[in-house]
Amino acid sequence: MQLKERLTAIVTTLFVWSLAGALFGGLFIGLYEVLQVLALGPWQAVVVAALAAAMTTSAFYSAMPVALLGAMAGVVASIGYLIIGGPRLELGILAAVAAGLGLLGGAFFTWTSAAGARPLAETLTGLLSGLGAGIILVAVLTVYAQPVGAFVMAAGIVALVGSLFQLNEHWFVQHVHGWLPDAIAAPLVAALVAAVVGASIWMVAGTTAAALDIETKTAVDRVLAEVPSGFLGGLLGGAVTGVVLELLGFRLEEHESV
Repeated sequence: MQLKERLTAIVTTLFVWSLAGALFGGLFIGLYEVLQVLALGPWQAVVVAALAAAMTTSAFYSAMPVALLGAMAGVVASIGYLIIGGPRLELGILAAVAAGLGLLGGAFFTWTSAAGARPLAETLTGLLSGLGAGIILVAVLTVYAQPVGAFVMAAGIVALVGSLFQLNEHWFVQHVHGWLPDAIAAPLVAALVAAVVGASIWMVAGTTAAALDIETKTAVDRVLAEVPSGFLGGLLGGAVTGVVLELLGFRLEEHESV
């Protein structure tokens, strides 16, 4: 029976980490390519994309109800903006509208449930993990002069973020949980997720508007072409990292979610 339970735990970990890694990898590569299209330097794009993807994925991993509420707010805001604004979407406006709706949804969640500060603490852990992983990846890419594909980059960043998150989650959440305000934790996390979802929808819908010039369309096509590789690379990186961490004693079944 113990062997069966252990095997079940490993399979469950493999499934959860694969899905989380796929989400992270696709989001990271998409943001990385878009940020470069928007004239951000490649190393800055790596760090910013790692931060955004890590915060969003950690919210889904550790605070699923709040993250789902934020994702729903981002989708609703994007659809509403598409209806009102037409095919030309401004990234800043769309992200702001989505974040505002996510903030309202998170406030309602806090009002109707006994939500504490843990969602924000988990998301901040993701932020620090993303920052650390982004810096490490930049250092590796600087030393390694050869081009690195989206698949390898996504798998590597997922493994780095996942390891840093698991290694630092317990002590960091314990240290910051006490002084983070309960009332604004869920609204801030929901607003963050909503803004990222809105930006992702902009990446697909807003940047493919007919009014774009040929050069921009070519850049957008390159972005969308790299996302599947990031998705698959993240899936592989998440699966391998999750199983390794499970075998090392970092149990998914012992993880406290919100």
